Amino acid sequence: MRELVPLFEALGMRNVRTYIQSGNVVFEGEEVDGAALSDEIGAAVKKSFGFAPHLLILTPDELTVAIASNPYSEAESDPKTVHLTFLSSVPENPDLESLERIKRDSERFMLEGKVFYLHAPEGIARSKLATRIEKSLGVAGTARNWRTVCAIEAMAAP
Repeated sequence: MRELVPLFEALGMRNVRTYIQSGNVVFEGEEVDGAALSDEIGAAVKKSFGFAPHLLILTPDELTVAIASNPYSEAESDPKTVHLTFLSSVPENPDLESLERIKRDSERFMLEGKVFYLHAPEGIARSKLATRIEKSLGVAGTARNWRTVCAIEAMAAP
């Protein structure tokens, strides 16, 4: 993660910070086209580290809306049980029925635009549902637990 700071700075980003070993980077920049910026960062990572990561760029406002839309208030008391999967696009034909069939009785989920919310009180390590989110929705995504999402939002606050 430490190596990402100079890489982002070389691309013209300012106030670059990383969050633990989570692959999350908070920064300020001039580029407003998220897809173009994602391509630029991805190419720089590939050149420097030899692999092309799947990147999702969220604005602070998008993160704030995702947090405000969380349907599971349990997140505040047990943040490791609630996960938000940020999706690369709004799923056109999500197969929510297949997720409903494989979920544990204790699990709940909701799709809201480009965010998939999962409450998994027993954890996601053994959750069949958690492993099938992207395939069932038909779009790529990246999941973060509630604690991480809130920490990143705090880092991105002005």
